[in-house]
Amino acid sequence: MPSLSKKCLGRYLAVLFFIFIIVQIQARATQYFVAPTGNDLNAGTMDSPFATITKAQSVMVAGDTTYVRGGLYALGATITLNKSGTAGNRLNLFAYAGERPVLDFSQMVVGPSNRGIRLQGWYWTIRGLDIKGAGDNGMQIDNGAYSVVEHCAFYENRDTGLQLSNGAAYNEIINCDSYNNADTAQGNADGFAPKLDVGTGNYFFGCRAWNNSDDGFDGYMRGADSVVTVMENCWIFSNGYLANGTASSGNGNGFKMGGMDLLTDSLRHNITLINCLAFDNRVKGFDQNNNRGSMTLLNCTGYRNGTNFSIPGPLKSGSVATITNGLVLGSAGSLAAHVVQTTNSWMPQFTVTSGDFLNIDTTGVRGPRQPDGSLPDLGFMHLAQGSPLINAGTDVGHPFNGSGPDLGCFESDFPVSVQNPHTSPLAFTLHQNYPNPFNPNTTITFSILQPAMTSLKIYDILGREMATLVHRELTPGPYEFMWDGQGHSSGTYVYRLVSGSDVQSNTMTLMK
Repeated sequence: MPSLSKKCLGRYLAVLFFIFIIVQIQARATQYFVAPTGNDLNAGTMDSPFATITKAQSVMVAGDTTYVRGGLYALGATITLNKSGTAGNRLNLFAYAGERPVLDFSQMVVGPSNRGIRLQGWYWTIRGLDIKGAGDNGMQIDNGAYSVVEHCAFYENRDTGLQLSNGAAYNEIINCDSYNNADTAQGNADGFAPKLDVGTGNYFFGCRAWNNSDDGFDGYMRGADSVVTVMENCWIFSNGYLANGTASSGNGNGFKMGGMDLLTDSLRHNITLINCLAFDNRVKGFDQNNNRGSMTLLNCTGYRNGTNFSIPGPLKSGSVATITNGLVLGSAGSLAAHVVQTTNSWMPQFTVTSGDFLNIDTTGVRGPRQPDGSLPDLGFMHLAQGSPLINAGTDVGHPFNGSGPDLGCFESDFPVSVQNPHTSPLAFTLHQNYPNPFNPNTTITFSILQPAMTSLKIYDILGREMATLVHRELTPGPYEFMWDGQGHSSGTYVYRLVSGSDVQSNTMTLMK
Protein backbone atom coordinates (compact mmCIF):
# COMPACT_ATOMS: atom_id res chain seq x y z
CA MET A 1 0.00 0.00 0.00
CA PRO A 2 2.73 2.56 0.82
CA SER A 3 4.38 2.01 -2.57
CA LEU A 4 1.01 2.38 -4.28
CA SER A 5 0.39 5.63 -2.43
CA LYS A 6 3.76 6.94 -3.56
CA LYS A 7 2.99 5.98 -7.14
CA CYS A 8 -0.42 7.69 -7.01
CA LEU A 9 1.17 10.74 -5.40
CA GLY A 10 3.78 10.84 -8.14
CA ARG A 11 1.15 10.66 -10.86
CA TYR A 12 -0.91 13.31 -9.09
CA LEU A 13 2.08 15.65 -8.89
CA ALA A 14 2.91 14.98 -12.54
CA VAL A 15 -0.64 15.89 -13.56
CA LEU A 16 -0.49 19.05 -11.47
CA PHE A 17 2.81 20.01 -13.07
CA PHE A 18 1.38 19.38 -16.54
CA ILE A 19 -1.66 21.54 -15.76
CA PHE A 20 0.63 24.26 -14.40
CA ILE A 21 2.68 24.26 -17.60
CA ILE A 22 -0.47 24.43 -19.75
CA VAL A 23 -1.86 27.30 -17.72
CA GLN A 24 1.43 29.17 -17.99
CA ILE A 25 1.49 28.70 -21.74
CA GLN A 26 -2.12 29.86 -22.06
CA ALA A 27 -1.48 32.85 -19.80
CA ARG A 28 1.59 33.96 -21.70
CA ALA A 29 0.83 37.34 -23.29
CA THR A 30 1.26 37.76 -27.03
CA GLN A 31 3.22 40.58 -28.63
CA TYR A 32 2.10 42.10 -31.91
CA PHE A 33 3.83 44.66 -34.10
CA VAL A 34 2.57 47.43 -36.38
CA ALA A 35 4.79 49.25 -38.88
CA PRO A 36 4.32 51.79 -41.70
CA THR A 37 5.63 49.15 -44.12
CA GLY A 38 3.43 46.39 -42.70
CA ASN A 39 0.41 44.59 -44.12
CA ASP A 40 -2.73 43.53 -42.26
CA LEU A 41 -2.48 40.14 -43.99
CA ASN A 42 0.82 39.54 -42.19
CA ALA A 43 1.20 37.57 -38.97
CA GLY A 44 1.81 40.68 -36.85
CA THR A 45 5.29 39.59 -35.76
CA MET A 46 8.41 41.72 -35.55
CA ASP A 47 9.53 40.47 -38.97
CA SER A 48 6.04 40.42 -40.47
CA PRO A 49 4.13 43.34 -38.90
CA PHE A 50 0.59 44.53 -39.36
CA ALA A 51 -0.07 47.88 -41.05
CA THR A 52 -2.76 49.17 -38.70
CA ILE A 53 -3.55 49.40 -34.99
CA THR A 54 -7.13 48.45 -35.86
CA LYS A 55 -5.96 45.07 -37.14
CA ALA A 56 -3.78 44.53 -34.08
CA GLN A 57 -6.66 45.27 -31.72
CA SER A 58 -8.86 42.77 -33.53
CA VAL A 59 -6.60 39.89 -32.46
CA MET A 60 -5.56 41.13 -29.02
CA VAL A 61 -6.84 39.63 -25.81
CA ALA A 62 -6.32 40.79 -22.22
CA GLY A 63 -2.64 40.85 -21.37
CA ASP A 64 -1.42 41.35 -24.96
CA THR A 65 0.85 44.16 -26.12
CA THR A 66 1.06 45.83 -29.52
CA TYR A 67 4.27 47.70 -30.36
CA VAL A 68 3.95 50.48 -32.93
CA ARG A 69 7.15 51.08 -34.88
CA GLY A 70 8.34 54.62 -35.52
CA GLY A 71 7.44 56.56 -38.63
CA LEU A 72 4.49 58.35 -40.21
CA TYR A 73 1.06 56.72 -40.45
CA ALA A 74 -1.23 58.63 -42.83
CA LEU A 75 -4.74 57.83 -41.57
CA GLY A 76 -8.21 58.83 -42.67
CA ALA A 77 -10.47 56.91 -40.27
CA THR A 78 -10.93 56.80 -36.51
CA ILE A 79 -9.10 54.08 -34.60
CA THR A 80 -11.65 52.65 -32.15
CA LEU A 81 -10.27 50.73 -29.18
CA ASN A 82 -13.32 48.96 -27.75
CA LYS A 83 -11.85 45.81 -26.25
CA SER A 84 -11.10 45.68 -22.52
CA GLY A 85 -8.34 44.25 -20.43
CA THR A 86 -8.51 43.52 -16.73
CA ALA A 87 -6.82 44.98 -13.67
CA GLY A 88 -4.26 42.17 -13.75
CA ASN A 89 -3.98 41.80 -17.53
CA ARG A 90 -4.10 45.12 -19.29
CA LEU A 91 -4.19 45.75 -23.01
CA ASN A 92 -1.06 47.64 -24.03
CA LEU A 93 -0.39 49.87 -27.01
CA PHE A 94 3.23 51.05 -26.89
CA ALA A 95 5.60 52.89 -29.17
CA TYR A 96 8.49 50.57 -29.89
CA ALA A 97 11.48 51.34 -27.66
CA GLY A 98 13.50 54.30 -28.91
CA GLU A 99 11.06 55.10 -31.71
CA ARG A 100 8.26 57.65 -32.08
CA PRO A 101 5.23 56.81 -34.27
CA VAL A 102 3.22 59.73 -35.66
CA LEU A 103 -0.47 59.00 -36.29
CA ASP A 104 -1.36 61.71 -38.82
CA PHE A 105 -5.09 62.15 -39.39
CA SER A 106 -4.74 65.37 -41.41
CA GLN A 107 -6.61 63.92 -44.39
CA MET A 108 -9.77 63.70 -42.23
CA VAL A 109 -12.45 66.30 -42.87
CA VAL A 110 -13.56 68.44 -39.94
CA GLY A 111 -16.50 66.81 -38.17
CA PRO A 112 -17.67 65.95 -34.64
CA SER A 113 -17.31 62.20 -35.19
CA ASN A 114 -13.86 62.36 -36.76
CA ARG A 115 -11.69 61.65 -33.73
CA GLY A 116 -8.22 60.25 -34.12
CA ILE A 117 -8.41 57.56 -31.43
CA ARG A 118 -11.65 56.70 -29.65
CA LEU A 119 -10.92 54.75 -26.48
CA GLN A 120 -14.01 52.93 -25.26
CA GLY A 121 -12.41 49.93 -23.59
CA TRP A 122 -11.22 49.56 -20.00
CA TYR A 123 -7.75 48.82 -18.62
CA TRP A 124 -5.61 50.02 -21.50
CA THR A 125 -2.10 51.47 -21.28
CA ILE A 126 -1.20 53.66 -24.26
CA ARG A 127 2.32 55.06 -24.39
CA GLY A 128 4.56 57.08 -26.67
CA LEU A 129 2.29 58.08 -29.59
CA ASP A 130 1.99 61.38 -31.47
CA ILE A 131 -1.58 62.06 -32.59
CA LYS A 132 -2.11 64.98 -34.93
CA GLY A 133 -4.52 66.52 -37.42
CA ALA A 134 -7.76 64.74 -36.45
CA GLY A 135 -11.03 66.24 -37.71
CA ASP A 136 -12.17 66.58 -34.11
CA ASN A 137 -10.45 65.39 -30.90
CA GLY A 138 -7.02 63.86 -31.22
CA MET A 139 -8.15 61.27 -28.67
CA GLN A 140 -11.49 60.85 -26.98
CA ILE A 141 -11.80 58.59 -23.96
CA ASP A 142 -15.45 57.71 -24.42
CA ASN A 143 -16.80 55.75 -21.45
CA GLY A 144 -13.38 54.17 -21.06
CA ALA A 145 -12.14 53.61 -17.51
CA TYR A 146 -9.02 52.61 -15.58
CA SER A 147 -6.76 53.33 -18.53
CA VAL A 148 -3.36 55.04 -18.59
CA VAL A 149 -2.30 57.38 -21.39
CA GLU A 150 1.36 58.18 -20.99
CA HIS A 151 3.99 60.23 -22.83
CA CYS A 152 1.68 60.95 -25.76
CA ALA A 153 1.40 64.22 -27.69
CA PHE A 154 -1.75 65.68 -29.26
CA TYR A 155 -1.30 68.56 -31.68
CA GLU A 156 -2.81 70.35 -34.68
CA ASN A 157 -6.14 68.62 -34.13
CA ARG A 158 -9.31 70.43 -35.18
CA ASP A 159 -10.80 70.27 -31.68
CA THR A 160 -9.52 69.37 -28.21
CA GLY A 161 -6.31 67.37 -28.11
CA LEU A 162 -7.52 64.86 -25.47
CA GLN A 163 -11.11 64.84 -24.26
CA LEU A 164 -12.75 62.60 -21.65
CA SER A 165 -16.52 62.27 -21.73
CA ASN A 166 -19.52 59.94 -21.63
CA GLY A 167 -18.75 58.65 -18.16
CA ALA A 168 -14.99 58.18 -18.66
CA ALA A 169 -13.68 57.53 -15.14
CA TYR A 170 -10.54 56.70 -13.15
CA ASN A 171 -8.19 57.25 -16.06
CA GLU A 172 -4.60 58.50 -15.62
CA ILE A 173 -3.05 60.96 -18.08
CA ILE A 174 0.69 61.00 -17.35
CA ASN A 175 3.39 63.23 -18.88
CA CYS A 176 1.40 64.14 -22.00
CA ASP A 177 1.51 67.28 -24.17
CA SER A 178 -1.38 68.95 -26.02
CA TYR A 179 -0.71 71.99 -28.16
CA ASN A 180 -1.57 73.95 -31.31
CA ASN A 181 -5.09 72.52 -31.39
CA ALA A 182 -7.66 74.84 -33.00
CA ASP A 183 -11.22 74.42 -34.23
CA THR A 184 -12.72 76.47 -37.03
CA ALA A 185 -14.57 78.82 -34.66
CA GLN A 186 -11.57 78.80 -32.25
CA GLY A 187 -13.88 78.52 -29.23
CA ASN A 188 -13.85 74.76 -28.55
CA ALA A 189 -10.33 73.36 -28.94
CA ASP A 190 -8.71 72.84 -25.54
CA GLY A 191 -5.55 71.03 -24.58
CA PHE A 192 -7.11 68.57 -22.10
CA ALA A 193 -10.83 68.44 -21.36
CA PRO A 194 -12.53 66.17 -18.81
CA LYS A 195 -15.85 67.85 -19.46
CA LEU A 196 -19.56 67.66 -20.29
CA ASP A 197 -20.74 64.19 -19.16
CA VAL A 198 -17.36 62.98 -17.93
CA GLY A 199 -17.10 60.50 -15.06
CA THR A 200 -15.19 60.88 -11.81
CA GLY A 201 -11.71 60.02 -10.56
CA ASN A 202 -9.63 61.10 -13.56
CA TYR A 203 -6.06 62.13 -12.80
CA PHE A 204 -3.49 64.19 -14.71
CA PHE A 205 0.20 64.31 -13.83
CA GLY A 206 3.13 66.09 -15.49
CA CYS A 207 1.08 67.34 -18.46
CA ARG A 208 1.63 70.46 -20.58
CA ALA A 209 -0.87 72.37 -22.74
CA TRP A 210 -0.05 75.44 -24.80
CA ASN A 211 -1.25 77.48 -27.78
CA ASN A 212 -4.69 75.90 -27.84
CA SER A 213 -7.32 78.18 -29.35
CA ASP A 214 -9.73 77.90 -26.39
CA ASP A 215 -8.39 76.76 -22.99
CA GLY A 216 -5.47 74.69 -21.79
CA PHE A 217 -7.62 72.62 -19.43
CA ASP A 218 -11.42 72.69 -19.52
CA GLY A 219 -13.67 71.09 -16.89
CA TYR A 220 -16.97 72.47 -18.20
CA MET A 221 -20.00 70.41 -17.12
CA ARG A 222 -23.08 69.35 -19.11
CA GLY A 223 -24.82 66.16 -18.04
CA ALA A 224 -22.50 65.41 -15.12
CA ASP A 225 -22.42 66.75 -11.58
CA SER A 226 -20.23 66.30 -8.50
CA VAL A 227 -17.35 64.62 -10.30
CA VAL A 228 -13.76 64.71 -9.03
CA THR A 229 -10.65 65.51 -11.10
CA VAL A 230 -7.08 65.88 -9.83
CA MET A 231 -4.19 67.56 -11.67
CA GLU A 232 -0.66 67.55 -10.34
CA ASN A 233 2.60 69.03 -11.55
CA CYS A 234 1.04 70.36 -14.76
CA TRP A 235 2.11 73.40 -16.82
CA ILE A 236 -0.63 75.23 -18.72
CA PHE A 237 0.48 78.29 -20.69
CA SER A 238 -0.05 80.55 -23.72
CA ASN A 239 -3.61 79.38 -24.36
CA GLY A 240 -6.00 81.62 -26.23
CA TYR A 241 -3.38 81.97 -28.95
CA LEU A 242 -2.95 80.17 -32.25
CA ALA A 243 0.15 78.27 -33.29
CA ASN A 244 1.52 81.39 -35.03
CA GLY A 245 1.23 83.38 -31.80
CA THR A 246 -1.74 85.55 -32.76
CA ALA A 247 -4.65 85.87 -30.33
CA SER A 248 -7.57 83.52 -30.96
CA SER A 249 -11.24 84.31 -30.45
CA GLY A 250 -11.49 81.51 -27.86
CA ASN A 251 -11.75 81.90 -24.10
CA GLY A 252 -8.00 81.85 -23.50
CA ASN A 253 -7.85 80.42 -19.97
CA GLY A 254 -5.27 78.13 -18.42
CA PHE A 255 -7.10 75.93 -15.90
CA LYS A 256 -10.84 76.36 -16.46
CA MET A 257 -12.11 74.51 -13.42
CA GLY A 258 -15.77 74.07 -14.34
CA GLY A 259 -18.90 75.82 -15.56
CA MET A 260 -22.30 74.99 -17.01
CA ASP A 261 -24.85 76.06 -19.61
CA LEU A 262 -27.32 77.52 -17.10
CA LEU A 263 -26.27 79.08 -13.82
CA THR A 264 -29.40 77.61 -12.24
CA ASP A 265 -27.92 74.13 -12.80
CA SER A 266 -25.27 74.73 -10.08
CA LEU A 267 -23.11 71.90 -11.45
CA ARG A 268 -20.05 70.89 -9.42
CA HIS A 269 -16.70 69.88 -10.79
CA ASN A 270 -14.65 69.19 -7.68
CA ILE A 271 -11.14 70.08 -8.77
CA THR A 272 -7.84 69.60 -6.94
CA LEU A 273 -4.74 71.24 -8.42
CA ILE A 274 -1.38 70.36 -6.84
CA ASN A 275 1.94 72.02 -7.78
CA CYS A 276 0.44 73.42 -10.98
CA LEU A 277 1.80 76.32 -13.02
CA ALA A 278 -0.22 78.72 -15.21
CA PHE A 279 1.51 81.49 -17.13
CA ASP A 280 1.05 83.68 -20.21
CA ASN A 281 -2.54 82.56 -20.76
CA ARG A 282 -4.40 85.34 -22.58
CA VAL A 283 -7.29 85.73 -20.11
CA LYS A 284 -7.11 83.81 -16.80
CA GLY A 285 -4.63 81.42 -15.27
CA PHE A 286 -6.86 79.63 -12.73
CA ASP A 287 -10.52 80.23 -13.59
CA GLN A 288 -13.63 79.29 -11.59
CA ASN A 289 -15.83 79.89 -14.65
CA ASN A 290 -19.03 79.60 -12.57
CA ASN A 291 -18.05 76.22 -11.18
CA ARG A 292 -20.20 75.56 -8.12
CA GLY A 293 -18.08 72.68 -6.82
CA SER A 294 -15.11 72.55 -4.47
CA MET A 295 -11.79 73.87 -5.77
CA THR A 296 -8.62 73.00 -3.87
CA LEU A 297 -5.44 74.69 -5.09
CA LEU A 298 -2.25 73.61 -3.31
CA ASN A 299 1.14 75.15 -4.12
CA CYS A 300 0.05 76.60 -7.45
CA THR A 301 1.91 79.39 -9.27
CA GLY A 302 0.52 82.07 -11.57
CA TYR A 303 2.58 84.43 -13.70
CA ARG A 304 1.74 86.94 -16.41
CA ASN A 305 -1.78 85.68 -17.10
CA GLY A 306 -4.46 88.26 -17.93
CA THR A 307 -5.75 87.49 -14.43
CA ASN A 308 -3.78 85.01 -12.36
CA PHE A 309 -6.38 83.60 -9.92
CA SER A 310 -10.11 84.10 -10.51
CA ILE A 311 -12.64 82.60 -8.07
CA PRO A 312 -15.16 85.45 -7.71
CA GLY A 313 -18.48 83.57 -7.68
CA PRO A 314 -20.67 81.67 -5.24
CA LEU A 315 -20.48 77.94 -4.51
CA LYS A 316 -23.12 75.31 -3.94
CA SER A 317 -23.87 74.48 -0.31
CA GLY A 318 -21.22 72.09 0.98
CA SER A 319 -18.58 73.17 -1.54
CA VAL A 320 -15.42 74.95 -0.47
CA ALA A 321 -12.75 76.90 -2.39
CA THR A 322 -9.28 76.73 -0.85
CA ILE A 323 -5.94 78.21 -1.92
CA THR A 324 -2.89 77.25 0.14
CA ASN A 325 0.79 78.08 -0.49
CA GLY A 326 -0.08 79.91 -3.71
CA LEU A 327 2.47 82.10 -5.45
CA VAL A 328 2.18 84.93 -7.99
CA LEU A 329 4.61 87.40 -9.40
CA GLY A 330 2.25 90.31 -9.96
CA SER A 331 -1.38 90.72 -8.95
CA ALA A 332 -3.24 87.78 -7.43
CA GLY A 333 -6.52 88.49 -9.24
CA SER A 334 -10.13 88.23 -8.11
CA LEU A 335 -10.96 86.08 -5.07
CA ALA A 336 -14.31 86.10 -3.26
CA ALA A 337 -14.42 86.54 0.51
CA HIS A 338 -15.50 82.90 0.96
CA VAL A 339 -12.24 81.56 -0.53
CA VAL A 340 -10.20 80.03 2.30
CA GLN A 341 -6.65 81.35 1.95
CA THR A 342 -3.56 80.20 3.84
CA THR A 343 0.08 81.36 3.45
CA ASN A 344 -0.29 82.69 -0.08
CA SER A 345 2.31 85.10 -1.46
CA TRP A 346 -0.19 87.95 -1.89
CA MET A 347 -1.07 87.93 1.79
CA PRO A 348 0.26 90.76 4.03
CA GLN A 349 3.22 88.87 5.50
CA PHE A 350 4.87 88.41 2.08
CA THR A 351 6.43 90.55 -0.64
CA VAL A 352 7.34 89.00 -3.99
CA THR A 353 9.85 90.39 -6.49
CA SER A 354 11.64 88.94 -9.50
CA GLY A 355 14.66 88.51 -7.24
CA ASP A 356 12.84 85.69 -5.42
CA PHE A 357 13.29 83.47 -8.49
CA LEU A 358 16.22 81.77 -10.16
CA ASN A 359 14.82 83.25 -13.36
CA ILE A 360 11.58 84.24 -15.05
CA ASP A 361 12.76 83.28 -18.52
CA THR A 362 10.34 80.93 -20.32
CA THR A 363 12.99 79.61 -22.71
CA GLY A 364 12.69 75.83 -22.87
CA VAL A 365 9.16 75.42 -21.50
CA ARG A 366 8.11 73.83 -24.81
CA GLY A 367 11.32 71.86 -25.04
CA PRO A 368 11.91 68.11 -25.05
CA ARG A 369 10.96 66.11 -22.01
CA GLN A 370 13.51 64.21 -20.00
CA PRO A 371 14.25 60.58 -20.97
CA ASP A 372 11.78 59.25 -18.41
CA GLY A 373 9.04 61.48 -19.88
CA SER A 374 9.08 64.02 -17.07
CA LEU A 375 8.95 67.77 -17.61
CA PRO A 376 12.08 69.70 -18.62
CA ASP A 377 14.39 70.60 -15.75
CA LEU A 378 14.44 74.42 -15.87
CA GLY A 379 15.07 77.23 -13.44
CA PHE A 380 11.93 79.09 -14.54
CA MET A 381 9.83 80.19 -11.53
CA HIS A 382 11.96 78.19 -9.10
CA LEU A 383 12.70 80.09 -5.91
CA ALA A 384 16.22 81.46 -5.52
CA GLN A 385 18.35 80.49 -2.56
CA GLY A 386 17.73 82.88 0.30
CA SER A 387 14.18 83.81 -0.75
CA PRO A 388 11.93 84.24 2.32
CA LEU A 389 9.27 82.31 0.39
CA ILE A 390 11.26 79.11 0.97
CA ASN A 391 9.91 77.02 3.89
CA ALA A 392 7.19 79.65 4.39
CA GLY A 393 4.18 77.49 3.53
CA THR A 394 1.71 75.36 5.43
CA ASP A 395 2.11 71.58 5.62
CA VAL A 396 -0.71 70.10 3.51
CA GLY A 397 0.45 66.50 3.84
CA HIS A 398 2.71 66.34 0.78
CA PRO A 399 6.47 65.76 0.88
CA PHE A 400 8.68 68.83 1.24
CA ASN A 401 12.28 69.72 2.03
CA GLY A 402 13.38 71.80 5.00
CA SER A 403 11.25 73.08 7.87
CA GLY A 404 8.12 73.67 5.79
CA PRO A 405 6.83 73.67 2.21
CA ASP A 406 7.91 76.45 -0.12
CA LEU A 407 5.33 78.70 -1.72
CA GLY A 408 4.48 77.86 -5.31
CA CYS A 409 4.73 74.80 -7.48
CA PHE A 410 8.46 74.06 -7.22
CA GLU A 411 10.00 72.79 -3.99
CA SER A 412 13.61 73.93 -3.61
CA ASP A 413 16.32 71.49 -2.56
CA PHE A 414 19.16 73.75 -1.48
CA PRO A 415 21.42 72.07 1.09
CA VAL A 416 20.84 72.95 4.72
CA SER A 417 24.59 73.31 5.27
CA VAL A 418 27.77 73.04 3.24
CA GLN A 419 30.18 70.32 4.32
CA ASN A 420 33.94 70.54 3.85
CA PRO A 421 34.73 67.80 1.34
CA HIS A 422 38.28 67.44 2.65
CA THR A 423 37.23 66.67 6.22
CA SER A 424 33.85 65.03 5.66
CA PRO A 425 33.58 62.45 2.85
CA LEU A 426 29.91 61.86 3.62
CA ALA A 427 26.94 64.17 3.09
CA PHE A 428 23.23 63.84 3.62
CA THR A 429 22.28 62.73 0.12
CA LEU A 430 19.31 60.96 -1.43
CA HIS A 431 20.22 59.62 -4.86
CA GLN A 432 17.99 59.01 -7.87
CA ASN A 433 16.66 55.47 -7.79
CA TYR A 434 17.92 52.99 -10.35
CA PRO A 435 16.68 51.81 -12.69
CA ASN A 436 14.19 54.57 -13.40
CA PRO A 437 11.63 53.96 -14.85
CA PHE A 438 11.41 50.48 -13.32
CA ASN A 439 9.24 47.36 -13.28
CA PRO A 440 8.72 46.10 -10.66
CA ASN A 441 11.89 46.54 -8.54
CA THR A 442 14.12 49.55 -8.03
CA THR A 443 17.01 50.42 -5.71
CA ILE A 444 17.23 53.58 -3.60
CA THR A 445 20.58 54.66 -2.16
CA PHE A 446 21.36 57.43 0.31
CA SER A 447 23.95 58.50 2.82
CA ILE A 448 23.67 60.23 6.18
CA LEU A 449 26.24 62.29 8.04
CA GLN A 450 25.25 61.88 11.68
CA PRO A 451 23.66 59.17 13.86
CA ALA A 452 19.91 59.79 13.75
CA MET A 453 16.46 58.23 13.64
CA THR A 454 15.99 57.74 9.90
CA SER A 455 12.98 56.85 7.78
CA LEU A 456 12.63 56.17 4.06
CA LYS A 457 9.03 56.04 2.89
CA ILE A 458 7.23 55.71 -0.44
CA TYR A 459 4.17 57.84 -1.27
CA ASP A 460 1.86 57.90 -4.25
CA ILE A 461 1.27 61.17 -6.05
CA LEU A 462 -1.74 61.92 -3.86
CA GLY A 463 0.50 61.82 -0.79
CA ARG A 464 -0.71 58.45 0.49
CA GLU A 465 1.93 56.30 2.16
CA MET A 466 2.65 53.13 0.17
CA ALA A 467 5.60 51.59 2.02
CA THR A 468 8.20 52.14 4.74
CA LEU A 469 11.62 50.82 3.74
CA VAL A 470 13.42 51.82 6.92
CA HIS A 471 12.45 53.43 10.22
CA ARG A 472 15.17 53.10 12.83
CA GLU A 473 18.33 54.66 14.23
CA LEU A 474 21.13 54.60 11.65
CA THR A 475 24.82 55.37 11.99
CA PRO A 476 26.68 57.57 9.45
CA GLY A 477 27.36 55.91 6.12
CA PRO A 478 25.88 54.91 2.77
CA TYR A 479 22.75 52.73 2.59
CA GLU A 480 20.87 50.86 -0.09
CA PHE A 481 17.29 49.58 -0.06
CA MET A 482 15.12 47.94 -2.71
CA TRP A 483 11.43 48.63 -3.28
CA ASP A 484 9.23 46.05 -4.95
CA GLY A 485 6.45 47.81 -6.87
CA GLN A 486 4.59 44.55 -7.51
CA GLY A 487 0.93 45.10 -6.72
CA HIS A 488 1.12 48.85 -7.32
CA SER A 489 -0.19 50.59 -10.43
CA SER A 490 1.91 52.36 -13.03
CA GLY A 491 2.65 55.98 -12.28
CA THR A 492 4.88 58.39 -10.43
CA TYR A 493 5.81 57.85 -6.78
CA VAL A 494 7.63 60.02 -4.26
CA TYR A 495 10.30 58.62 -1.95
CA ARG A 496 11.13 60.73 1.09
CA LEU A 497 14.16 60.43 3.35
CA VAL A 498 14.06 61.93 6.85
CA SER A 499 17.14 61.70 9.09
CA GLY A 500 17.05 63.87 12.17
CA SER A 501 16.25 67.37 10.93
CA ASP A 502 17.38 66.62 7.34
CA VAL A 503 14.76 65.90 4.71
CA GLN A 504 15.02 65.10 0.99
CA SER A 505 12.52 63.80 -1.53
CA ASN A 506 12.66 62.55 -5.10
CA THR A 507 10.31 61.00 -7.65
CA MET A 508 10.40 57.70 -9.54
CA THR A 509 8.27 56.13 -12.24
CA LEU A 510 6.82 52.62 -12.19
CA MET A 511 5.99 51.42 -15.73
CA LYS A 512 4.16 48.14 -16.24
